[in-house]
Amino acid sequence: MLLFFITLYLLSNVAVGAWAARRVTTSQDFVLAGRRLPLMLAASVTFATWFGSETIMGAPAMFVEGGFLAVIEEPFGSSLCLFLVGAFFARPLYRLNITTFCDYFRIRFGRSAELLSAIMVIPSYFSWISAQLVAIGIVLSVVTDIPREYCIIGSATIVMAYTLLGGMWSISVTDFFHNLIIILALAVLGVMLWNDVGGWETIEKRTPQGFFRFLPQSTTKDWLAYTAAWITIGLGSIPQQDVFQRVMAAKTGKTAVRASFLASGMYLTVAMLPLFIALSAKLLHPDLPKDNQLIIPNMVMRHGSLPLQVLFFGAVTSAILSVSSGAILAPATVFGENVMKFFRPDISDQALLKTIRWVVVLITVICVGMSITRDANIFDLVGESSAFSLVSLFVPLTAGIYWKRANLTGCLWSMLVGFGVWLICLWLDTTYSPMLWGLLASTVGMVGGSLLSRSVPITHPATADGN
Repeated sequence: MLLFFITLYLLSNVAVGAWAARRVTTSQDFVLAGRRLPLMLAASVTFATWFGSETIMGAPAMFVEGGFLAVIEEPFGSSLCLFLVGAFFARPLYRLNITTFCDYFRIRFGRSAELLSAIMVIPSYFSWISAQLVAIGIVLSVVTDIPREYCIIGSATIVMAYTLLGGMWSISVTDFFHNLIIILALAVLGVMLWNDVGGWETIEKRTPQGFFRFLPQSTTKDWLAYTAAWITIGLGSIPQQDVFQRVMAAKTGKTAVRASFLASGMYLTVAMLPLFIALSAKLLHPDLPKDNQLIIPNMVMRHGSLPLQVLFFGAVTSAILSVSSGAILAPATVFGENVMKFFRPDISDQALLKTIRWVVVLITVICVGMSITRDANIFDLVGESSAFSLVSLFVPLTAGIYWKRANLTGCLWSMLVGFGVWLICLWLDTTYSPMLWGLLASTVGMVGGSLLSRSVPITHPATADGN
């Protein structure tokens, strides 16, 4: 019975995609929902950017082992990212009327910066998408006892199908309903467990000292690790196409800003529920399997009623489908708009739309292969994806908007040096986070390259003072 309801739910997403496809006539409709989303839909689709596997399965697994200090990256860093997008990036980028943030690099720095940024951003999504597919494979395997590999392939096919049909229109509509189910299911489960566990006093007594500590020990190494956790997603996901695409689908710049702030607040509050549910499950049911990524699904399967199971697994599949669809569409869009157009500037809109859809299929196949062959946990896969863009794209994007002297040479140096230093530090397994070294190198590359070169900075409306 449970499998029947989940199957019905998954197929309903394809139906929504087919309905949304009627509104897709141009590549802009497919990529940005025609830039017509009202506040609630824009906030909903932005909130759903990351509220998936890492929030419901990855972060709770880390939390039950290490407390708050283990989950600074997610959900706190994710909430920070959405806040910063609203405060500093949504308005100046929205008024440029662009499709991807790589378009911004073309306008601000030139065609070579556009192409390099696209080459950097496309592979950064592979780990992110793989994390979602691993998670949904785990969930469906728990429910059905079908091998995880087959569950990954089946769910990826469904996500690909409704993304291909309706693009951002499909994602926006399904995200709105997904979020209603997510919040309802987590709230119901949270209230039940709060009563069962005996309230805050019982939780505090049964957890180790320092479990709820929010600040690190007063050592340089601990504070640098803490900083790295905040900025992995907090800064690293700002120059990500899926965030940009969801925010830019709003109907006005003001709506885009408000949607980012609203999504940030929703994320921080709603994301606390999976952490509490996992901790309560650990305290109440010590017999659950040791794989903490499975703690919530297994607890619901063993101790929840059928209605609760349907509600919860509907919520989990909702969250993961939301993140997966946007994450697949984002790099496909960048390829079409910033790689295909680079080499074929005269391509027709219909041919561009067809190209983006074919790339959706290709990326899905690549990520399914990674999900099945790679042995990595969800939390690590998500962090790997954000680190990729943090060390190569965050500094040139920010400097381009807020520093008039930033130029093409500084942009290219920033991307290449930051990325190169990060890879070297990963290989050397440095004491301090490779991300910090990469971010520092990217900053030095931007400042040094811009000041030492004779390139003339290009100005445009997205500078901090509006000139």
